Amino acid sequence: MLEITDLDLFYGDAQALDRVSLSVAEHEVVAIVGANGAGKTSLIRAISGMAKPAHGSIRFEGQKITGISSSRICDLGIAQVAEGRQIFPTLNVLENLEMGAVIPRARSKRKDTLERCFAMFPRLRARADQAAGTLSGGEQQMLAIGRCLMGQPRLMMFDEPSLGLAPAVVSEMFKIIRQLHADGMTVILVEQNVSTSLKLADRGYVLENGNIVLSGTGAALLNDAGVRQAYLGL
Repeated sequence: MLEITDLDLFYGDAQALDRVSLSVAEHEVVAIVGANGAGKTSLIRAISGMAKPAHGSIRFEGQKITGISSSRICDLGIAQVAEGRQIFPTLNVLENLEMGAVIPRARSKRKDTLERCFAMFPRLRARADQAAGTLSGGEQQMLAIGRCLMGQPRLMMFDEPSLGLAPAVVSEMFKIIRQLHADGMTVILVEQNVSTSLKLADRGYVLENGNIVLSGTGAALLNDAGVRQAYLGL
């Protein structure tokens, strides 16, 4: 579904990604693992069109999407649940969700998708008229996921979905991702909780200083001595 080849990305003179190549098959969960500053968010931003690579290619379902607008990429079926949630705090819950359906691919199914979101997140239905900025952290993350789903994506990218959430809420977030995957969603997961993300993932990649240094199944990476020492403290 997604094929990235020799991707270079710079911020000024600083190189964030260095010849990164990876692939994501349809219906897979692929985890991207690495320390802070390794280039994980830069990779997500490049895929979503928010950062323009200097070299290399990104293909989605065979179509080259390198350098095209983020709105066009959304309309092709790639969606991002951003780090820090990035909801619209002064809009209410319903208005936030409706913002997710403004792209052409999602408009005709807006009502049906809204019902799906409310069925998945009953708390959002109960708070439909409440300002999004007054929700708890967990509820805001549900809203960010729901808004993403409103765009009818085929590939969802999660950037640190557990950041700043209580352990019980984190468990709920991963349960939601598992359910989305069971329903057929393809997922890229960037997550500070390395153990949980690799247990969930079909495959994973380890990023260090903008380079892919290791890849394999989630189980193989979880049992790799280097990964366990670097990211799990074992």
